Order: sequence, then structure tokens, then C-alpha cells
Amino acid sequence: MQTPLTHPTESVTQDLPVPSAPPILGILVGGGPAPGINGVISAATLSALDRGWKVYGFLDGFQHLMEGTEKLHNYVIELTKSMVTQIPLTAGSILRTSRANPTRGDFSITQCIENLCHYRIRYLITIGGNDTAFASHLIRDMAPPETFTMVHLPKTIDNDMFLHTSVPTLGFRTAHAVGHQIVRNLVQDARCCPPRFYVVVAQGRHVGHLALGIAKSTGAHLALIPEEWEGRQVHFQEICDHVDGMVLKRLAQGKEYGVAVLAEGLVDLMPLDEIEAVFQAQVRRDEAGYIRMNELELGFQVQEELKRRFFKRCCSQPKFFYKNIGFEARSAEPNPYDAEYAKDLGFSAISVLAHGGDRQVLCVSGQKLTQIPFAEMIDPDTQRLKIRGVDIEAMHFQVACYCMCRLKQSDKHRPELITAMARMVGDTDGAVTPADRALVDEEFLERYDGIFVGDIFR
Repeated sequence: MQTPLTHPTESVTQDLPVPSAPPILGILVGGGPAPGINGVISAATLSALDRGWKVYGFLDGFQHLMEGTEKLHNYVIELTKSMVTQIPLTAGSILRTSRANPTRGDFSITQCIENLCHYRIRYLITIGGNDTAFASHLIRDMAPPETFTMVHLPKTIDNDMFLHTSVPTLGFRTAHAVGHQIVRNLVQDARCCPPRFYVVVAQGRHVGHLALGIAKSTGAHLALIPEEWEGRQVHFQEICDHVDGMVLKRLAQGKEYGVAVLAEGLVDLMPLDEIEAVFQAQVRRDEAGYIRMNELELGFQVQEELKRRFFKRCCSQPKFFYKNIGFEARSAEPNPYDAEYAKDLGFSAISVLAHGGDRQVLCVSGQKLTQIPFAEMIDPDTQRLKIRGVDIEAMHFQVACYCMCRLKQSDKHRPELITAMARMVGDTDGAVTPADRALVDEEFLERYDGIFVGDIFR
């Protein structure tokens, strides 16, 4: 553990700085961990030190900046070259992180500004996702113009920051790679031990970039993401119907294994009373006001519902298992892409600040730095940061859907497939005549009509 600044009043605040006093850079990390954070801290610190600046790291994001100055010195460390030289390829964050959110009250924002001024921060780098970026924006907006300038560096494995380009946020590529290997192994496991199906839930509070990417790259048989509902409410049984449809279709085709990847953000679209009824728990929220998804176990509930459905059916009884992907992906060591990207972001941030840049979100696209003013990232209707979701009209999503094993409109014209699935679901004991069997097929089509999707590339 690094040594805190034990005497901030003596080293920083006792006297006004003389004109030759070095500028002070502050760095903090908010939100959840993401691969590459330490690489950014290292690059920014080394670049700032080369310019003769001092660098202070604030532990635990905004958490202690929101509190009084009294104990803050226990959570501020001066970063040196020896402390950051060996950390670029390590996981986690040497400054730790938290979801403490100063935007939930003007007092917290004011306290953050006072504490930053107390430490005579001249430049500020914040590293985080949408909530950290929005908090940084409000803090800078409320601070006197002459106090400090700041830039934000986008990191989140959700990949949901509105960066104007297709460039991913820091950490996403690594999380995708980690999730890819996990699901690839599950596909092989299911294939080796039929009849077996896995329900995987991937992190993604509002969007499905990670779930879709993992499913597409591994050849998983279904991905469900919030963007498909286009803002409409989603019901738990509807989610289960989609997974059930994939399982029935695979079994009807003689393939007794499969993997479905769900984005956790599907829960966010469910009615609140339904969430509490399905998960039999009162909904709890984190410091940012979001539902604690990891406490609700979407994968487990879908698994149990599928077990109940197949227990009532006159067919083979597949085995169902679930797996969550999130914590292990966000705290992995950065892959080569994120390790390289982290250096670009860290050094670019210092260059932008040194040349007068302020109130910007930085990213690198096509080997060139892109500087996005905060004002362009604010949604005029919600006054919050815009969210970058999966474009379901784009080729990326449509190719993924084409490769999935979903119930498609063209399947309705494949009587042998419909009959095979209908016989697994319906009561066929009395279906002796062709008319009886046709009725069973019609009942199946009516029951699952809402989840048949349009055909793509036909």
C-alpha cells in the first residue's frame, strides 16, 4: 500500500505557492474496475512528472472527496515514477475505485470542489464510465473557472459511452476476450455432455455490447440484449420463452446442447413489481441509484424456469446450468489492445491539459486523438450523458442474429420442424389423426408467436 500524504497542511496548504511552484495533477478512478486503468495512471503520471508537475492520486474515486477535509489526507497519495513504472500490465487500480456519486446532492459537489482546491489541484484526470464522467462534468461546471481544468478518460467494460465513433471504451476488448474464452469452453462442455444447455449472463447495465460480442465470437446459440426491446418493458416469461425456443429448436434438429448469453440489463427493463416477484427479494440499489444486478441472479431464475417447463413435458430432460460473467472480466489484466490504448489515453490527457484543454472526454480513433466536449455528450431531454447502445439495424447485429438458433418467421413454413417442437411442448397423447396433430402445431405457433423474429439476409 502506498504511503499517504501525512501532513497535507504542511506540504500543500500552509502557504500560498510561490510562482515557481510546480502545477499539481490529480487523478481519480470511479465506477467499477476495468482492464487498463493502471496503464492510464502510469502513462499520465510519467508524462506529468516529465513536465515537472506533481501528481496526487485520490483513493476510492469521489468517496472521500465528498467528505470533510479532516481525514482526506489518509486517502491521498503522491505518485512517483517508481510507483507507476511497473504497473501498466497489472489488473485492477492502484488508486482503487468506488461508485460514490456526488451528483446526488449539491453539497457533495461543493465539498469535492473545496477539497480539490484545498490540495491546489491545477489539472484533474477522471477515469470511469458515464456516471463518473457526468459527476466530473458537474463538478467542473460548478467550480470557479480559474480553479482547475479537467479531462475524462472513458473506461467501462459495458462499452456504452457515447464516443461518436466505433472505438471501444478502455477495458471492453479485454472483457470480451475473457468472456469469449469462458463461453467457448462452455459450448464445448455442453457438446461433450448432452443433453446440456447453459444460460450465461454478461455484464451490461443498459446495453448489450458485451453479451452480443461474446455470443457472436464464440458461436453461442442465442444472445438477448436490451436494445431489441427498443425501450419497451420486457417480462421475465418473455426472456424465458426466447431461451426455451432456442432449446426446443436445437432439440428438434437433433442437437442436444446449446448456450444462451443474456445481457444483465434485461432486468432493468422489467417492471419493478415483477422483479421483486420473480427474484423474491426487495430491490436494492447501489450508490449511483442503480439496481444491484448481481444480487438478483437472472441466469439462475431462467435456469429454474426452464427446468420447471421441461419437467412437465413428454420429452428428454436436458440439464440446465447458469454462469455469470462480470467480475472476472472487469478485473483481468489488460490484453494487448487495452494495454496500448491505455498508454495513448494517459499521455494524450497530459498533452491536452498542458495545452489548455478542458471539459473534454478523450478517445483515440484511427490512431488519432478525438476530443469530445462534455456539452456534446449531454442528452438535451434527460440532461444526462447519452448512452451508446447496440445498433440493431446495423450489420454487426444482423450478422449475429443470422448465426443464432432463434425461432424465425421462415421456420413457420417448415412443418417437420414445427411438429417436432410442438410434440415436445403439447399434449400429443390424443393427437391420432392428422387434424389432431395440426391442432397441436397451431397451438404451438400461437403460444410462441411473439418470439419468432424476421429473417435476415434472405
